[in-house]
Amino acid sequence: MDAGTVFGRGMGFPPRVGADGRVAWSEGESNIRESIQIILLTEQNERLRLPNFGGSLNTFLFEPNTVTTRGLIEDRIKKALAQWEPRIIVQSVAVEADPGDAQTAIATISYKLVATQTHERLSLGVTLAS
Repeated sequence: MDAGTVFGRGMGFPPRVGADGRVAWSEGESNIRESIQIILLTEQNERLRLPNFGGSLNTFLFEPNTVTTRGLIEDRIKKALAQWEPRIIVQSVAVEADPGDAQTAIATISYKLVATQTHERLSLGVTLAS
């Protein structure tokens, strides 16, 4: 099974240069992980030709790190991934305060790959204010 054929290929995120001096590409499960990060960290209206794209998690910057804010982040993540990443099924999203940093929330996303039914998990830090 060719992971690139099943899951797709794309330019690596963050953009980087490979060992051969060319732009690094990602494929397979790592391509999906990178896509999730791109979706969640892109602000809406940031892409001129696709203004509704993105999860706009940076809009929570300077919001208090409260249960309410974390609930809004959880809802935003679920909606953005349902809309923009058809290769996965989101099973759960948990957003908790980072015990080591009062200004950060940690979002843990559990999802299933549609093509292989494999379960995956990704954690992402969201910077807030205390």
